[in-house]
Amino acid sequence: MNNLVYCPRCNKLFARHFREVCNNCHQELEKDYERCIEYLRKNKGLTIQQLSEDTEISIKQITRWIREGRISLMDAPNMTYPCEVCGTLIRESNMCDACRGRLQKDMKNAQAQASSAIREFRSAGTGFQIKDKDRN
Repeated sequence: MNNLVYCPRCNKLFARHFREVCNNCHQELEKDYERCIEYLRKNKGLTIQQLSEDTEISIKQITRWIREGRISLMDAPNMTYPCEVCGTLIRESNMCDACRGRLQKDMKNAQAQASSAIREFRSAGTGFQIKDKDRN
């Protein structure tokens, strides 16, 4: 199995086993994480934008740590992160309520359309079953 890939951060070739980035970038990310956590402990009322600006760590990376459970929002009342679909700021899950509702509605509609198409196909009599193959 070939696990040689280019690191998305520094573009160096590395053997990917457990991480998405090379060892050097992983160590840099861990240092950034520690700096971020320490800053957040001292400044509990920050928003994600303020934390990003003050620590020079991207909102995307901070959001990743929140979703991984490495940063808790329990003691950070003003901390929110963007919905993966529309970017609305949220405090839990990966989608806002509006996007989740739209997704559920779209899934329900797609399921209804699929069921309808199956019923039409069956009622047209154009389908066959495996047992019918032996009869011809």
